This record gives sequence, C-alpha cells and structure tokens, in this order.
Amino acid sequence: MLKSGEKGAVLQRDNQTYAIVPHTSLGVISVEFLEKLVKVAKEFNVQAIKLTSSNRIAIVGLREEDIDKVWEILGVPPGAAVGLCIRSVKVCPGKAFCKLGQQDTLSLGAELDKKFHGLSMPAKFKIGVSGCVNDCAEVCIKDLGFIGKPKGWTLMVGGTGGAKPMLSKKLAENLSTEEALIAAEKLINFYKENGKKGERFGRFIERIGIEEVRKII
Repeated sequence: MLKSGEKGAVLQRDNQTYAIVPHTSLGVISVEFLEKLVKVAKEFNVQAIKLTSSNRIAIVGLREEDIDKVWEILGVPPGAAVGLCIRSVKVCPGKAFCKLGQQDTLSLGAELDKKFHGLSMPAKFKIGVSGCVNDCAEVCIKDLGFIGKPKGWTLMVGGTGGAKPMLSKKLAENLSTEEALIAAEKLINFYKENGKKGERFGRFIERIGIEEVRKII
C-alpha cells in the first residue's frame, strides 16, 4: 500500500483506491489535456473527476497498480496537494478575462507557481491571487496572497481556514508585479528558515509580530 503522497496518490475512504491530483498550473488546461482525462476516465473506470476548491483536478478511484500507467498517459507531474509544502496557487481570471479585474492575476500567479509550487515548508502553505477586492481567490484565508487594485497589488499575509481560522492582514500595497514577486520570495524564505514544524504562517506571524514580518520586505 502506498504512503500518502507517494506517486502523487492519496488513499481514499475505502482504504483500497487512490486519488491523484495532476499539476494544472492556475487551473488553466488545454483541450489536449482534457482529452487525456477522458481517456483515463474511460480506460480505468474512475469513480469521479473532481474540480477542487484550489483550481486542481482530482482523479478519484484508481487502483494502486494503475497509477503509474495513468501518470504516463497524463504526462504531467503531480500537484502538491498534501504534505508540508507550498500548494497549487489559486487565482481568479483577473483582467485577462473578467471585466472587474484590476490586475493580471494569471501573469503573477504563473510566476509564483513556477517559483514556489511544491517547495518544502514548516507547514502547508497556500497562495492566492485575486484581481479585485471581490477576492474570488480567497486571499483572506491564504497564508500569502495578493489583491489587485488600480494602483497595483495589495500584499496580504497570515490567513488560514481550518478549525481555528484567521483572516489575512495587509502588509503592503501598491506593489508592482516585480515588487510582489520579490516580497513573496523574501517572506517565504524567512518563514522557511524560522518557522516551527507544523506552525502555519499566520501563527508564526502572531508569535514574532507583524512589524517584524513587515521589516522583511
């Protein structure tokens, strides 16, 4: 039996079948990849193909002996859906597709995903990018996130869901995309080096103080 996360597989409630989550950056997928999903669903008689809350696609109900074959067909790496790492970046359509969008979420999100997806961290770490204050990417409950406004990006930190939810706090505003990426890298590296195992970023900020975190950027 596979360990959770091995081969990108997560054991299901029946203790017999697995789900896998291919890495689909920002939730943007091609027609060719959709065709591969259909092939997998038919050939391996999957129980479900589920769109997740993090812009990912979960393929549910695979037998252990079929997992390698499925990855070969899909031709993409696993998404970081479990473990102490940076998960898939969640973005809204932004100004590329939404009339309300103030900033280009897809460009910033793609750079964040390329730089940080799967990076080992003290605890799970979620990133969101919203193109306007409606916050469809739920930056308010992300460890790190950006909200697009007319003059640039507002940087938010320390949000989390779960049993003890916390709302994110504003750390900076009117950032360019380049400045946003630099700030993200500084904060992620600082937390990676100083956070305690299992301590979410928001609890880390509580422990050391928001002003100490602000000094990092």
